[in-house]
Amino acid sequence: MLVISYLLASSARVMAQIMLRQARLRGRARRAVFLVGPGQQLLKLAKSMRASPGEGYSIAGFERLPRLPDEQCLERIVRRVSETQAREVWISVPLEMGSAVRDIFYALRNHTAEVRFLPDFPDMQLLNHRMSEVAGHLSVDLSVTPMSGMARVLKRMEDLLLGFLITAMILPFCLAIAVGVKVTSPGPILFKQYRTGANGKKFKVYKFRSMRMHKEEQGQVTQASRSDPRVTPIGSFLRRTSLDELPQFYNVLQGRMSIVGPRPHALSHNEHYKELVESYMRRHKVKPGITGWAQVNGFRGETDTLEKMEQRVKHDLWYIDNWSLWLDVKIIFLTVFKGFVGRNAY
Repeated sequence: MLVISYLLASSARVMAQIMLRQARLRGRARRAVFLVGPGQQLLKLAKSMRASPGEGYSIAGFERLPRLPDEQCLERIVRRVSETQAREVWISVPLEMGSAVRDIFYALRNHTAEVRFLPDFPDMQLLNHRMSEVAGHLSVDLSVTPMSGMARVLKRMEDLLLGFLITAMILPFCLAIAVGVKVTSPGPILFKQYRTGANGKKFKVYKFRSMRMHKEEQGQVTQASRSDPRVTPIGSFLRRTSLDELPQFYNVLQGRMSIVGPRPHALSHNEHYKELVESYMRRHKVKPGITGWAQVNGFRGETDTLEKMEQRVKHDLWYIDNWSLWLDVKIIFLTVFKGFVGRNAY
């Protein structure tokens, strides 16, 4: 009986939300909003509101703030909020105008309109930004990892369950590849190299060796390029199909990598690109992955231009900011059908 009651209540709630959204799309059940802030920011807010009609907001009026508001400006805001009968006031100002929020909030102290502060962070790459409470204080989180608490547990359960299942399935292929690597060129079967993991901690990543044994200058890692003479014939096939990455499922079971996440780069590449690509090191807020959002969108293999690396980092940060179990399932599904082979993988 309790289960039936819960299902009925949930269904009624969903139906009510659908009906309310439909009403808002038809222009009804809307909340009038008065906007306050610099002109450019008000324009951005207006565009966002028009792009999301289902949320049910309409613009009742606005007050441009070219500078901090004086007493006359504050009086005008209060008067116009009353005249427009706005139900909400949205204040959106950059950090350097933070004192305006306090002044406007105080000026509206006797008004019944709801007041919201929408901070503007221009030229800042935010990551999983949200509001939270820390030690009893309100916190505006600008760059935090989504893999904490229950999300961290779910992600680890996903890696263990799928990791064991996939490892059992690929074991015969791994044995065949190991034999092929060993008999076609002298040297070890596995290639081991330190990479940067979650929270900047280094770990040793494993791959099937795809190159002939060679020496690099101290601290230098040269990316493989098209027709690279260092790549063995079987290594070329392994790299094009990403089969050289299969030993990394051992890294997953170790807990040092995830099945899905930003691909780990060589340490020297991190040192090079962290000064060239904005927010580059924030991709290390989560465990690196065998596959990722960047890879299924075509940004895998050689990054021979700065633009390619910027696009890869952009996709990595989008993944971190929008992580969910369903997104991981989608990426794994896309990897099976199009992520293994790429034009830039040599």
